[in-house]
Amino acid sequence: MKRYRSYRNNAAGTDVRRWRAAGIAGVAVALVGVGLGVANAATSDAVPTVNCPQVAPSLPAVPASAKAEVERNLALLNTQIQEANKRLAGSVGQGGPNFVQNAILGPLKDKRASTIDRIAISIGRAAAKPNLPVDSLATCALNANGGGNAAPEPTGVATAAPGGSTGDTGSGGAATGVPTVNCPTVGDKLPAVPASAKAEIDRNLALLNTQIQEANKRLASTVGQGGPNFIRNAILGPLQDKRFATINRMETAIGRAAAKPDLNAEGLAPCALNQNGGGDPAPEQTAVQPQDPAEAAGGAPTVNCPTVPINVAVPASAKAEIDRNLALLNTQIQEANKRLASTVGQDGPNFIRNAILGPLQDKRFATINRMETAIGRAAAKPDLNAEGLSACSLND
Repeated sequence: MKRYRSYRNNAAGTDVRRWRAAGIAGVAVALVGVGLGVANAATSDAVPTVNCPQVAPSLPAVPASAKAEVERNLALLNTQIQEANKRLAGSVGQGGPNFVQNAILGPLKDKRASTIDRIAISIGRAAAKPNLPVDSLATCALNANGGGNAAPEPTGVATAAPGGSTGDTGSGGAATGVPTVNCPTVGDKLPAVPASAKAEIDRNLALLNTQIQEANKRLASTVGQGGPNFIRNAILGPLQDKRFATINRMETAIGRAAAKPDLNAEGLAPCALNQNGGGDPAPEQTAVQPQDPAEAAGGAPTVNCPTVPINVAVPASAKAEIDRNLALLNTQIQEANKRLASTVGQDGPNFIRNAILGPLQDKRFATINRMETAIGRAAAKPDLNAEGLSACSLND
């Protein structure tokens, strides 16, 4: 049996589908309209921007050594403002009424306070540390309708000369008005310097100049720092200690080859100030004329040693060793004479006996004994009187 679909029913189904499609299209149009309305509403109100006080105009003249760091931190203040504005634009409508204050303005203030503190510390390393009103300079408000300069800080600063004036110090030394150290000279107080000590004396004289230059540089870079005793405690005191040690080293260097001088280290080490600057920054001669060795030896005693006769026949096998030891006796005398010339005036009355004649006697005794032993290997061992022949006296 055939079944047929009703035309009426088909028409009704078609109408239902048509109404459904129309309904969906209407909803879509309505949603689009709502979206456009929301977008228009969002863009119709201006996004706020931060409004921060400038820091650069509150700064004093900046020391040249601090310039780069101060400018980096001023640029960082601009970066912080730009980041805060970006956060404001990206968080429109978020949070409650305190969202902007808690999430943006508060953290921005903390960052700015740290940055401003770093600027003050940087300046304070080379000049008087400025007392900046950090709290007021760090606090930012809002431009509720947007706009405003997103980078209000100038990032270049004028530098101050070491003496406190703005600008370059030129090619001279310290700036006008900056004190310099005034130290007594040492080189012109030296006695005749032995040739063996010349290089060390020259090095230490040059070091005295270097110490003066370093102190002057420190004076120029710390103008305004510390209390009334700052220069004495931080510059002149340490300089005195360095000079005292250097002068002592010169006394010791000369004393190794001649009579040790008293250069008056206590009196020559302290330095005063040239309050208005100036003065020779390198007052020390850095080369000394060495003492003539013949002059140094003048008046020095020499040793007087008995000869060592060989009164026995020397076997051929022992001849070379005997000759070597006889030559060694001469070398020992020459070394003792040289030591006498280089130690004139050193130590007490027993110095020559204990430091020169005594050791020389021991060396000669051992040498004479070796000659007896060398002969005794090939013949009867002789008695060369080592006890009597080893002791030497002085030719005054």
